[in-house]
Amino acid sequence: MTEPPPRWEVPPHAELAGRRPPGASWGVFTTDPERGTANFAGADEVRASAAVVTRGAVFGLDHALDAFDPPMARARSAPRHEILSAHAQARDDVLHGFYLQATSQVDGLRHRRASGYGFYDGVPDAAIVAGGPALGVQRWAEKPIVGRGLLIDVAGLLAEEGTPLDHRAGPALDADVLDRALARQGEQVRPGDLVLVHTGWARWFLDADDELRAEVRSARRATGFRQSHELPRWIWDHRVAVFATDTFAVEVLPVDPGSPFTGTAPEDAGMMHQELIAKLGVVLGELWNLDALVADSRAGGGWTSLTVVKPLHLVGGVGSPPNATAIR
Repeated sequence: MTEPPPRWEVPPHAELAGRRPPGASWGVFTTDPERGTANFAGADEVRASAAVVTRGAVFGLDHALDAFDPPMARARSAPRHEILSAHAQARDDVLHGFYLQATSQVDGLRHRRASGYGFYDGVPDAAIVAGGPALGVQRWAEKPIVGRGLLIDVAGLLAEEGTPLDHRAGPALDADVLDRALARQGEQVRPGDLVLVHTGWARWFLDADDELRAEVRSARRATGFRQSHELPRWIWDHRVAVFATDTFAVEVLPVDPGSPFTGTAPEDAGMMHQELIAKLGVVLGELWNLDALVADSRAGGGWTSLTVVKPLHLVGGVGSPPNATAIR
């Protein structure tokens, strides 16, 4: 039996400028609004993505919980694992200082608030509490996000163009690099895709020596997309369900001096997080482990996969490891 079509119309991004807040998708998803753009990956997209699997090759897309030690975010730390034993035949685990966004992660829709307006879809501030379900990551655990993963090899494109990324300098990427990389790969985005952007930043950071990691961490300097209206427009108009990268924050840090969001996101110094999360409801992935998937693609394994994202079932969670898997 075919699932009935969703009861919502998706206006182009240009038409969202006249809404309140400007550029927001509030009210668009009249069914399951707290899932945000995950709604784009519906039953039809799940069925179509299953046809991608031909080899049975499986790839985990999460780094280890303690891979980033210390994490780039100075307020977070890597967890300390302790094994408990009630008696000689039993073992249990406890994690101390477990920050759910210290390694590979998805940002929940309560991670950012739109300055002057509120949380996504007008959810009141009073509902954003520990244990309260509103906008929690459990929305994507109760019903995991499943669809066609589309890998976009930005690092491969720029290396081929003769301008490889200098991650130490923390370069800013413009949104048009996505279309150039797709053209090189002979691929196109389909509605409901889970877009996986490879820059090589996470692998570079993990392989760097302690001195270099301390340098970029202290400067809060990381490769990412330039703050602009183009990236939100690209994600929304392509109806992307998940936009995940192997970078620290998806967007470049420090914030580009020309950011158009300095006035609308003053608390974030003009970052795009408010535009993407609080206004559009975009499911953002950060620090994903794309190394093996990219190697397989470059060896001729194709650029698409059946991709599953199932965060921890933490009611009211702000973010979570994605527990993401790609299958080819």
